[in-house]
Amino acid sequence: MDTSGSRWIRRRFCTRMSVIAILAVLAASAGITGLAAQEATPMAGGTPTQGEGISSEPFGTVDGEAVERYSLTNANGMTVKILTYGGIVQSIEVPDRDGAMANVALGFADLESYVEGNPYFGCITGRYANRIAEGRFTLEGEEYQLAINNEPNHLHGGEKGFDKYVWDAAEGTADDGASLALSRVSPDGEENYPGTLSVEVTYTLTDADELRIEYRATTDAATIVNLTNHSYFNLAGEGSGTIYDHELQLTAANYTPTDETAIPTGEIAPVAGTAFDFTRPTAIGERIRAGEEQIVLGRGYDHNFVLDREDPEDGELITAATVTDPNSGRTMEVLTTEPGIQFYSGNFLDGTIVGTSGTPYRQGDGFALETQHFPDSPNRPEFPSTELQPGDEYRSTTIYRFSAQ
Repeated sequence: MDTSGSRWIRRRFCTRMSVIAILAVLAASAGITGLAAQEATPMAGGTPTQGEGISSEPFGTVDGEAVERYSLTNANGMTVKILTYGGIVQSIEVPDRDGAMANVALGFADLESYVEGNPYFGCITGRYANRIAEGRFTLEGEEYQLAINNEPNHLHGGEKGFDKYVWDAAEGTADDGASLALSRVSPDGEENYPGTLSVEVTYTLTDADELRIEYRATTDAATIVNLTNHSYFNLAGEGSGTIYDHELQLTAANYTPTDETAIPTGEIAPVAGTAFDFTRPTAIGERIRAGEEQIVLGRGYDHNFVLDREDPEDGELITAATVTDPNSGRTMEVLTTEPGIQFYSGNFLDGTIVGTSGTPYRQGDGFALETQHFPDSPNRPEFPSTELQPGDEYRSTTIYRFSAQ
């Protein structure tokens, strides 16, 4: 890894208090509700619609800490709801080809369900997204032992990863839409990771129907970091059934095969001629019962795909994936600066979890596309590095772009 940070994307992102937030405060002093003040205030970049902008409401407490739910709405009526608990994307409402709105993100209707039994729906995962073999890695000659919370490995930051904290929130505006900046400081030794890590994750809903997620982090000591969002999607609408008919295309001619514990073997294998070939639009379920060893090991797809880049650390924003639901016409493109993307086909949803709409989620009722560095990179020097040094800045951007056809 180029520790100068020059390989990371240099796009500056600044937030400022929005005009909406200022007017809402003034309106409140005059006895007007915040929502009414927002509805009266146009956002830059579009003609205002009902509720356009950003608003918030209480969503319960966790260990005495108040949790807020923020609603971002753009000029087209697309709405994204985000919790300060875990930075969770609770819902994403987008139209189909006929203009009918549906929530395409799996999740829960109440906070208690997220706290008690969330399979990472919609959350920020960190300090290290995905798996680290046996929870061990060595950094600058010192070995660290992390929690084994996905036997026999470490997964998504440990017993209490970033998904289980209440984040600080600040409303803002970008040039192209309303934004919400979430931040927290992960102290040295949290989940036994070294270094104090200061993190900011900014969600922006643009008038181009894009949910942009920008990650930034700095540290005071050498550490490892790999952040992503773990939303599960169903473009027909959450709770509507299987996603096996969704057509997926990945910009990835290679993937990283795994052992029986879902840890990469170290091989970069071509997808050509295998059930992992999504270089052309292919129904997710077309080959999921093909019986290939890697499919059997994962009970479906749960693998990291190596994005087609000449330099995995170039930090350029590229289209990593495109998914289309042929029935509704909804399409989602995933753009990222990351070198890899984990495709998960909802293999362990088993009907015991009841989602936002009151419908149980069964195997294959949602999929995840987690933009990331590769699993177990701290133990694989041949993989793109996940080390972060003092004085450098971790930066990563992912965009989920929605349309209908």
